[in-house]
Amino acid sequence: MEKEKENENEKRENERLKKDALEIFRSAIRGVDSHRCVSRNIKLRGSSLFVSGIEYDLTTYENIYVIGFGKASARMARAIEDVLGELITDGIVVVKYGYSEPLRYLKLREGGHPVPDEGGLRATLDIESLLKKTGENDLIIVLISGGGSSLLCLPRSGITLDDKIKTTKALLKSGATIHEINTIRKHMSKVKGGGLAKMAYPSDVLSLIISDVVGDNLDVIASGPLVADSTTFSDCMRIIEKYGLDLPLSVIELFKAGIEGKEEETVKPKDEALKKVRNVVVGNNRLALESAQKRASELGYNTLILTTYLVGESREVAKVMSAIAREEVFKKEPIKLPVCILAGGETTVTI
Repeated sequence: MEKEKENENEKRENERLKKDALEIFRSAIRGVDSHRCVSRNIKLRGSSLFVSGIEYDLTTYENIYVIGFGKASARMARAIEDVLGELITDGIVVVKYGYSEPLRYLKLREGGHPVPDEGGLRATLDIESLLKKTGENDLIIVLISGGGSSLLCLPRSGITLDDKIKTTKALLKSGATIHEINTIRKHMSKVKGGGLAKMAYPSDVLSLIISDVVGDNLDVIASGPLVADSTTFSDCMRIIEKYGLDLPLSVIELFKAGIEGKEEETVKPKDEALKKVRNVVVGNNRLALESAQKRASELGYNTLILTTYLVGESREVAKVMSAIAREEVFKKEPIKLPVCILAGGETTVTI
């Protein structure tokens, strides 16, 4: 009878822990809700737009255009529409299939993720056409979130969409890091690696970013369409050799031509177009973890954010996390029970 009572108590306790864990996880997601991330960072007061304390006098602009790409860009766009409304001249947002939101002033397109497709290519061509209409007296607001590398898709001359699809699939299966994957993506693209900044020049560009990248490296998020790229064609070849990648011949030839100086490199720090761009990170891993930590504290747990830089092969990272849990159970360290230890990052699965 006593054993049955112990089992019942243990069962109830496990159910409580599961319920709390789910609530804490949901709090992390709410903390980086894309609509909230934009709304809390952008305010309109009279004719002035304030973004994280930076003022834009909208009377100095003839037009305001909005473009977006990424899984969260539709909800980000709704937040922009809520603030600017009819002040928006035109715009295009491309999201993953099934991630649409009702928009009033912006055109919505859908495309493939994580593998690019014809939908993303057509949407990016529409964005390119839109940017050809913009001038130095215009403001372009760019909404960037995770998945942008696939959804903003415009291969360089000589690279077909099929080449890009085959390369993306090979990279995703290889075990390469997101930094390595995006290095190759940038050098195959007209818009990544600062290419979009050159297309938008000479307009002022305000970029609002929800980061899904460890460390919030702007040249990695969505393959850095609006920032200088620190990588080179030579880096691409080293990655190919490192993982023994079997990529289309056209891609290999492009990279070799780039090393020989026959293909233009990605945008580098001194490029004039970058002076017109301001990038603002409105949501990231740290924000999600802080929201989770707050909820865990409210539920009565002692909390610890272990890291926002959790990387490595998933099966190996799991062993480390299990070891930390055992340390808590048996040694009550590194923090007193009841405890909620939080970690964020991006682990890798090699297929």
